[in-house]
Amino acid sequence: MGKASRFLIFTLTLCAVAIFTTTIVGALFYSPDTDIPVPQDKQLETSPLQHPARLIIPRLDIDTNVQEVGINAEGNMSVPSNFTDVGWYKYGVVPGGPGSAVMAGHVDNGLGLSGVFKNLGELEAGDEIIVERQDGKRLTFVVTGKRSYAYDAVPTDIVFNPSGSTRLNLITCEGAWVKSAKTYDQRLVVFTKLAS
Repeated sequence: MGKASRFLIFTLTLCAVAIFTTTIVGALFYSPDTDIPVPQDKQLETSPLQHPARLIIPRLDIDTNVQEVGINAEGNMSVPSNFTDVGWYKYGVVPGGPGSAVMAGHVDNGLGLSGVFKNLGELEAGDEIIVERQDGKRLTFVVTGKRSYAYDAVPTDIVFNPSGSTRLNLITCEGAWVKSAKTYDQRLVVFTKLAS
């Protein structure tokens, strides 16, 4: 094999490794959303409650970190920066406070591998959801129901309700991929209420 052939093989191998590495990093550790500043009058009053640190769903074998997320440039709730954590909407209700706290997680990643909320739709009424706060205290929520909405028609006044009974709503994508919108066409929302 000549010197030119070896150089060509080396160059092609190097390019293949670079493409593979970029794809893996993008699929596992990407951050598609950049939070934008939210005016003070659009935020809820600061809560004295400890922020959430972990989300545990025994039925789905989920025990994961909670990231604090805000709003992206499109005006939607941002998503976690990876596929294993969930994101808590930091401008809304703190879990354990009055109203509906909201957490979101990915259904899959750029390679089609399962995200943290891949099996969220398997939850049924009565299943437990546990939020562990930064101080170590655990709050137990119980699933009361679930519903799918078109991705552009989620009733934010219900899902992000800042008053009423103490609830936690979990959101993920489902349905068919919409290439032009770069998202799935449905959102699954699992509704829960505080049990203890």
